[in-house]
Amino acid sequence: MKKISILLLAIIALSSCNNKESNLIVNANIDGLRKGTVYLQKIEDTLMVDLDSVEVNGDANIRLETFIESPQIMYLYLKKVDNSQYDDRIDFFAEEGEVNINTNLEKFVTDAKITGAKNQEKLEEYRTMMKRFNDKNLELIQQNFKAQQQENEEQLIAIDKQYESLLKRKYLYTVNFAINNKDLEVAPYLALSEVFDANIKYLDTIYTSLEPKVKNSLYGKELKEFLKERKAEEEEIENIQSEENNEDAEGVS
Repeated sequence: MKKISILLLAIIALSSCNNKESNLIVNANIDGLRKGTVYLQKIEDTLMVDLDSVEVNGDANIRLETFIESPQIMYLYLKKVDNSQYDDRIDFFAEEGEVNINTNLEKFVTDAKITGAKNQEKLEEYRTMMKRFNDKNLELIQQNFKAQQQENEEQLIAIDKQYESLLKRKYLYTVNFAINNKDLEVAPYLALSEVFDANIKYLDTIYTSLEPKVKNSLYGKELKEFLKERKAEEEEIENIQSEENNEDAEGVS
């Protein structure tokens, strides 16, 4: 009897979780779409999960809903019936409330205009600046290729220094951007997605600066766990190096 009661409680709890009232509405308009299926998705445990979907049959105005516990990156996925060439995903920063996505069939991703979320606004601001860094990086790659063809060692060294400087500026910009937006969930997200391999002191600075509500968000918690793992790994490396140094010292003596 006791086991049955526990099972019933578990079923009720699961049911209540699945029936949470939607607090995120995604309004999408895809100009030129006549037939297909549009999905609202997110990544969960490295897997892409469908949260809601709408079959389009003539009307390109779409409404998708879900419950969101914390602001996070989500995806609008288009699966077209008669032309898979246009199947694609738009990523956007979702948060409680309404998000509006306006785009067209031909340039589904590149022409997408997304409004309604503060985190999305800041993400777009960051990506605009990153485009400048990426354009400069492509320029350096082209220069490097040309210098290799000409076997110009002096120029190769100069290009390498420029690349290191560019990478450092990109990391510092990201860190400063995250700190300046410490009240938004985009801050820990950028730390995890853009500068995860940066010096741990930079990541620690970002996490320390976060507002309490952001620390308790999905990406805030993930950043905290990531920092814990990075610190443990670095401590292990330091211990190994220390032991090796001690062994070398003993060998010399």
